[in-house]
Amino acid sequence: MHGDRDGDHGPHDTSGTGARLPDGGSGTGDRAGVGGELADEGAVLLDEVRAAIGRYVVLPSEEALTAVTLWVAATHIQPALQHAPRLAVVGPTKGCGKSRVLDVLHETVHKPMMTVNTSPAVVFRVIGKNPPTLLVDEADTIFGPKAGEKEDLRGLLNAGHQRNRPAWRISGPEQKPTAFPTFAMAALAGIGDLPDTIMDRAVVLRMQKRKPGERITPFRSRHSVPELNALRDRLAAWLTPLRRAAAGLVPKMPVEDRAADTWEPLVIIADLAGGHWPAQARAACLAMTRNEVVQDEQTTLKTRLLRDIRRIFEREDNREALRSQDLLAALIQDAEAPWAEYGPKGMNAYHLANLLRDFGISPANHRFENGRQAKAYARNQFLDAWARYCPDPAQMAPAPWQESAPARPTEGKPPATPSGTRPVGPPGSATGPKRTR
Repeated sequence: MHGDRDGDHGPHDTSGTGARLPDGGSGTGDRAGVGGELADEGAVLLDEVRAAIGRYVVLPSEEALTAVTLWVAATHIQPALQHAPRLAVVGPTKGCGKSRVLDVLHETVHKPMMTVNTSPAVVFRVIGKNPPTLLVDEADTIFGPKAGEKEDLRGLLNAGHQRNRPAWRISGPEQKPTAFPTFAMAALAGIGDLPDTIMDRAVVLRMQKRKPGERITPFRSRHSVPELNALRDRLAAWLTPLRRAAAGLVPKMPVEDRAADTWEPLVIIADLAGGHWPAQARAACLAMTRNEVVQDEQTTLKTRLLRDIRRIFEREDNREALRSQDLLAALIQDAEAPWAEYGPKGMNAYHLANLLRDFGISPANHRFENGRQAKAYARNQFLDAWARYCPDPAQMAPAPWQESAPARPTEGKPPATPSGTRPVGPPGSATGPKRTR
């Protein structure tokens, strides 16, 4: 087997970026990986796959293109992996290229299986020792409030990131408890962020609509599919003999904890390929994980803003609308909130509108009781966002043993910080979001 051949390096990796191979060799250098010729072949092949993907889709960054390339290749060594990273392909609206990414993946990954209309029972039964690569379009519908009938599929996607996390179900004519494997790599495309249980286990592509001048090659089955299938077959021919070597690799990672679990398969591929790929993979890992940290901070900040605005409306007897300038003044006057220090000179109307835009909330002309017209935020615009991102505990149905207990008034009191989350402080502080230029 190719994976047993001695490498060109000694037992120690002095590059600071490489993996230790089963034979003691290094996973870096121009002839890194398992065998010089194979390593050179792998680096060239990854370059070709990267170029092909980049012709059909406009990804948010060069690092994202690198990550997708390595993720595609990692599907071909899936039986050797301990973790199956998700690929979360998310965008704010339709038309951002999410489905086209899945089209390209379908022709390049190992054993693709589209799950848009697939029964969860079918998915449970096809995952085995050599599982398919799950490709889930419209994934936001699986995790939405009305997706109760897809609970099994949600559970599978959550559990399948790590090996040996089976799902137990009653099955067969004798109704016996049966363990169904869940371990499978999966790409999920949807509008808006997916649940934290998915995003924390995913390489995240934040897609955007193409700008004028950004051109791609049209995806035409007659020409595109044979080209991509040829690359898929070459990836399989290169990587299938290396699964044993891949299983023994322990790459040095630039990140820790769950991020390291998610990115390790991609870095393993890069170290097997050698050339510029080990350094390029680790640079992509750092850049994309740091970007998600910023996104998490912004999400926390936006949720805080929704809660604060709800409290202001409650203090104003839930009026139909509040003038933009009055809402801003109330936010800034809260000494415990970060808004007075948001941006260079505190929050302004532009900042407020920008933070609320992702929730579909924007100011509009409103006529008040005195007949005067002004820019204002209507309360009914916030109802959906409040229900989704910061539901009021007082409005949630009480448990049976709580129905007789009188509810305590919460008027004017700030909501308690949920356990297990960091408090949000002023931007730039140790606990608050960092200012960005």
